[in-house]
Amino acid sequence: MSIAASREKFRRFLSQKGLRVTNQRLAIFDAAFGRKEHFTAEQLLDYARAIDDSVSRATVYRTLPIMTESALLREVDIGSGEKFYLPIAGNNTQVAQVVCIDCDKIFEISAPFMEWYGSTVSSKLGLTPVSQRLQVSAHCDEYRRTGSCPRRG
Repeated sequence: MSIAASREKFRRFLSQKGLRVTNQRLAIFDAAFGRKEHFTAEQLLDYARAIDDSVSRATVYRTLPIMTESALLREVDIGSGEKFYLPIAGNNTQVAQVVCIDCDKIFEISAPFMEWYGSTVSSKLGLTPVSQRLQVSAHCDEYRRTGSCPRRG
């Protein structure tokens, strides 16, 4: 899905929820979809304020759940107490996350088997899957060899 199509989906979703399409919400959308790597709510606030300095922290924190509910953003919890977000590219919702313990970098890889697996194990119990995730924590081989992680920012 293109950014323009995602933006229109966001506008429609807001309207369906009885919420106004505001310049601040659109700045948050633009800031999120301008990212190629995972970001936190606080980082998104900074990115959105670079677009529209009137964006408030409260609006960012209220908009993030709307964007995840509308399947525009993926929320990632790596157990650090802070949630990360990433725009959902195309229709690929079946991804596995690999988290580097050494640099806290999150990698996402396509995992088409997850839909089959979730359906198979759920149906054995008479259930229908709603969501699922696969997350792997890993050490950086380079860090273990040299003591330095090339991805550490």
